[in-house]
Amino acid sequence: MAQPPESMRLSKRMSELGIASRREADEWIPKGWVRVDGRVVSELGSRVLPGQHITIDAKARFQQAQRVTVLLNKPVGWVSGQAEDGYEPAIVLVKPQTQWREDRSGIRFLPEHLRGLAPAGRLDIDSVGLLVLTQDGRVARQLVGEDSEVEKEYLVRVAPAEGEPLTTEGLALLNHGLELDGEALKPALVEWVNDDQLRFVLREGKKRQIRRMCEAVGLKVSGLKRVRIGKVMLGDLPSGQWRYLRLDEGFV
Repeated sequence: MAQPPESMRLSKRMSELGIASRREADEWIPKGWVRVDGRVVSELGSRVLPGQHITIDAKARFQQAQRVTVLLNKPVGWVSGQAEDGYEPAIVLVKPQTQWREDRSGIRFLPEHLRGLAPAGRLDIDSVGLLVLTQDGRVARQLVGEDSEVEKEYLVRVAPAEGEPLTTEGLALLNHGLELDGEALKPALVEWVNDDQLRFVLREGKKRQIRRMCEAVGLKVSGLKRVRIGKVMLGDLPSGQWRYLRLDEGFV
């Protein structure tokens, strides 16, 4: 039977509404944990209309509540995701011995917290600072979804590549006007913190974006540290240590 053009897959709609990730939705639907307008929908691929009311079973809410999000202060020399070129992934730093002793989450480390834990966004091997790893698809979508507008803040140590200082025009270009890979970058906030350090606030995260932006205006980056994602600050978290995201914290 033909579907109305405005209908969409139930799992996609659940993701759009922030109820669950698509993967979670596809896991829950066959279990009968999803209701549309009060009726259980258990067939994968089912479609819904924008005005329909979607609810989830208490079992699904409980499962979500058990999923953790980890905040890690990544050191230089660790890759964000899969191991590559002999470098270890940052997730290997998430272990009881490196949990910050000032973690105020009240969550006790369990081995199952590593299951499905994945980075929500990347941080280059030569960069340091706040890296988020999560089991929660809703958090991942907030931070790296196509429509994510969550700010990421960086402190970037720079020097002129050719001995010429950054011009006023160059600083203006960093704020807005540059392209990468043939696409215009979103407006950013870029300002001097001191004589050799810039503060960048971005709402996107293309591969090696800040380093490439700096190259485009004649600057070489010698240090890059992410200090904030949305409302969550790196704060005093020591390098190489981690803590859990608290229940009273959120990125937006």
